[in-house]
Amino acid sequence: MSTQPVLEFSDNALVPLLFGEHNSHLTYLEKKLGLDIADRGGKLTFSGDPNAIKTAHYVLKTLWEKLENEQSVGPAEIDAALRFFNEKDSTPVEKNAEKSESSGKNIIKTKKKVIAPRTPNQSKYIHMLQNREMVFGIGPAGTGKTYLAVAAGVQMFVEGKVERLVFCRPAVEAGENLGFLPGDMKEKVDPYLRPIYDALHDTLHWDYMVKKMETGEIEIAPLAFMRGRTLANAFVVLDEAQNATCGQMKMFLTRMGESSRMVITGDITQSDLPRGVKSGLRDAQDMLEGIDEIDFMYFTNKDVVRHHLVGKIIDAYDSGARERDTKE
Repeated sequence: MSTQPVLEFSDNALVPLLFGEHNSHLTYLEKKLGLDIADRGGKLTFSGDPNAIKTAHYVLKTLWEKLENEQSVGPAEIDAALRFFNEKDSTPVEKNAEKSESSGKNIIKTKKKVIAPRTPNQSKYIHMLQNREMVFGIGPAGTGKTYLAVAAGVQMFVEGKVERLVFCRPAVEAGENLGFLPGDMKEKVDPYLRPIYDALHDTLHWDYMVKKMETGEIEIAPLAFMRGRTLANAFVVLDEAQNATCGQMKMFLTRMGESSRMVITGDITQSDLPRGVKSGLRDAQDMLEGIDEIDFMYFTNKDVVRHHLVGKIIDAYDSGARERDTKE
């Protein structure tokens, strides 16, 4: 056991936000790291393993910087700080991403909230989204691929860097046929586009979003609706791209016009295309990965930022799939 010097924070208005209601943030950090944190009138003392104490100092200082930058903190932000600290096998790019995250550079500012990365890969991804004209985000569910892409587009739109936002998905049926679903075309396809609506609602005020959709400055549509168009001065996101055919993917990528940015997101392992039909996302990966101006971000199960069980579930399914492949 070891005890480290006192850690003290100067702004009494922010201390309750850092510690959490009834010191809930400190309790959460104690359980995560297996140490004891004593609050002595706003001054913290630590007892436990020296490495755990070092980690706790890093986490609390990171949260304090977020509060000073008017960002909210909670268990999710604690987990994020722990991920950055524990990234041991970092490449130079990942180390730069970690440094940028701790200094608040790789963040997305929207009308409703400030969005900070929760993993080193998310930090790299945000940097790509803000600096590259075409980015592919590939990886499992829950890694923030779509959410961060939508948020980055919203930031550029609000700042006047693009004139339109265009979001689309392949309307691939999962056991149902669109023609037999009730309602007009919008009512038929909206359920497939709901995650994009949710991300927009989280980053824009409802009245503003509705107004911009009415004027056509924000457009959400099935991938098939992109055919024959040229998308200039726009931030364009193709979500669930693993469900696009090779022909659809080529059609989409060649819609890119002047002063536009494109983001293509998907999970190659989750294609709903008929057996024997190659995913356009995998095809694009094979065709385009060697082009310097196009960035590919590959997320892993370590980047899952949903409930902690999601990552374990993905690991279990991946392990089962490998076992079946070995037996076959």
